Amino acid sequence: MRRCLVLLLLFVGCAIAQAAEMPRKVLVLGDSLSAAHNIPVEAGWVRLLDARTSKMATPWTMVNASISGETSLSGRNRLPALLEKQKPGVVVIELGANDGLQGLPLPKLAENLDTMIGAATAAGAKVLLLGIELPVNYGPQYRDGLRKVYADAAAKHRVALVPFFLDGVALDPALMQDDGLHPKAAGEPRVAENVWKALSPMLH
Repeated sequence: MRRCLVLLLLFVGCAIAQAAEMPRKVLVLGDSLSAAHNIPVEAGWVRLLDARTSKMATPWTMVNASISGETSLSGRNRLPALLEKQKPGVVVIELGANDGLQGLPLPKLAENLDTMIGAATAAGAKVLLLGIELPVNYGPQYRDGLRKVYADAAAKHRVALVPFFLDGVALDPALMQDDGLHPKAAGEPRVAENVWKALSPMLH
């Protein structure tokens, strides 16, 4: 009996140690702004952060599930399978830019964000929400409404929020591609820093 107990304790101890050594996962669900659009993948902010998180005392792996053209609805539809497969400890949601560019009614965006945040938290993951700004030609009413959608979603679910994760980049032509929407490789380190400030406290 005593031998069985010792073996059981050894097995449990090894399992715990192995789990501690396994990289935990940060799932990034985003659009082209997170998918390294038109730049080398290794230059994108997700890969830059993965270089940091993989070297932490307790390593984390950044799983980039971002797709160019992704909307909040398509992200909402993909998320359940991703949660089941990846079992992330943190989910970073960076969606809404394409909704805004297409003029999607803001209540629809709010509903989709609400569903995604709820699904991620129900799966046991922490959530970081990344907000986005639209070009000024979309008008103050829609742009202010978009900001409020992100703020309200973060407040409702009590999750972390980066109000504008391209802050310090989007208005600098030297850091933006010719389309005025996507950062150049030179701008990605600043984007990574913007995200890291909110993400790093969640990785402990």
